Amino acid sequence: MSFPNITGVVARVFVEDLEAAIPLYRQLAQDTEVTRFAFRDVELARVGPFLLLSGATEAYRDRVATVLVRELGPVVSAVEGAGGQVLDGPAPAPNGARLIARHPDGSVFEYIEVGDSGPAA
Repeated sequence: MSFPNITGVVARVFVEDLEAAIPLYRQLAQDTEVTRFAFRDVELARVGPFLLLSGATEAYRDRVATVLVRELGPVVSAVEGAGGQVLDGPAPAPNGARLIARHPDGSVFEYIEVGDSGPAA
């Protein structure tokens, strides 16, 4: 049996105050677990299907969403095969290997490799 490569999509939300924003997203997601981490100059919090970003986020505001995948290889093949471009990565990141890709329509997505851990969103 074959499983789809995409296991989830995470909505990116840019906020001024991470602490002030978290309660609303916890309530919306009906999720009490908050995973906090930093990447470069950005503080992040994962709350269910939401990824809250605060700090120096200017360089990340062009991304449409974060897509969780089992493997990055098929993403690279599909994007480049369709005429798109890998802009950054694959490279290690706090939550798994990641890459940034521009699709041929101009949309920019972040892809995170989560392995075979199943659906995560």
